[in-house]
Amino acid sequence: MSIILVRHGETALNVSRVLQPPDTPLSQRGQAQARAVALRLADEPVAALVSSDLLRARQTADVIALHGRGLTVAPWTGLRERDFGDWRGQPYDALPVDPLHMAQAPPGGESQAAFAERCRLAWADLVQLRSCLDGALVVVSHGLTIRQLMADLSAAAGAAALAGRLGNTAVTVLDASSPHTVRLFNCTRHLVSGLKEDETSLSGG
Repeated sequence: MSIILVRHGETALNVSRVLQPPDTPLSQRGQAQARAVALRLADEPVAALVSSDLLRARQTADVIALHGRGLTVAPWTGLRERDFGDWRGQPYDALPVDPLHMAQAPPGGESQAAFAERCRLAWADLVQLRSCLDGALVVVSHGLTIRQLMADLSAAAGAAALAGRLGNTAVTVLDASSPHTVRLFNCTRHLVSGLKEDETSLSGG
């Protein structure tokens, strides 16, 4: 069985390229994307569903749970997006540095090292949880977080295979056991043309 990583649906701030506060909700298209990925996963043998507790991820997970077989959402703070502190709510392109790739902590925020360690701990907990389940584990999180969760899995796939942006509600499937081989990456085949995102939108933050 697998660990299935799902990025949250689209938000208005994704599209406008603004770093998002914790309470950013899904847009109307993001809600429709969440329904599409929920229908895609409805026939999977999912045993548990965990999610970042940030609103955009939790709303996506709630829709997946609604279409699942008796699933409930377990919120995990360790699955949150990297904390950009005082820069949340600011236009990405107006900031003095690229916050998505900076090593140091933004004002009031989280350094890359602290973020990476948080994600390593979350991944260990996810693998432990999956080992106790009789079915797949679905994890709803964020663009940077999903990439960081996979960063230490050097055996998963070559760097070129994992390059590029993560789409909203993109599905990534990994083996539950080490070396956690990636079976599917950044798949959005469940999104029909009207639900596909603007590829200039932020894929993280």
